[in-house]
Amino acid sequence: MERFVRADFDGVEICTLQMDELMPLILERLAAGQDVRFSPRGVSMLPMLRQGRDTVTLSPVTGRLRKYDLPLYRREDGRYVLHRVVGVANTYTCIGDNQYVKEYGVEHRQVLAVVTSFSRDGKEYSVSSPSYRLYCSFWNASRFLRRCLRALKFRLLRCFRKR
Repeated sequence: MERFVRADFDGVEICTLQMDELMPLILERLAAGQDVRFSPRGVSMLPMLRQGRDTVTLSPVTGRLRKYDLPLYRREDGRYVLHRVVGVANTYTCIGDNQYVKEYGVEHRQVLAVVTSFSRDGKEYSVSSPSYRLYCSFWNASRFLRRCLRALKFRLLRCFRKR
């Protein structure tokens, strides 16, 4: 499946491109110390990031990541991923807000950029704000409960469909 994103360079929106086509431009800007805004695709970061509606601001990485940072990294298979850091050791443990399986072993060399803010409905939110950190803490702590509720929902739906 092809991934398409919309990017914003110096306030000028670039047409929708495949991520592989856009990455050289993003990496060039980041190497020059500049921020890049784009609208990510996919549902792995719901409910925080909505596909095609919200935008993120990527900044160059300035050191080791911390818990709850949002890095853009490249997997060994070449796919680009924007997931939250939920564990920090020699490598990072990452997971999307709308996922239940953690990805272990993300190395710092794979990290291309980090999200410093995101925009929803025209309002900008900093990822260093206390309310954002509280959201991350709650969302990470409730993962097991959300998974159980989701399983219960599907079982109930299956029971009612059989009748």
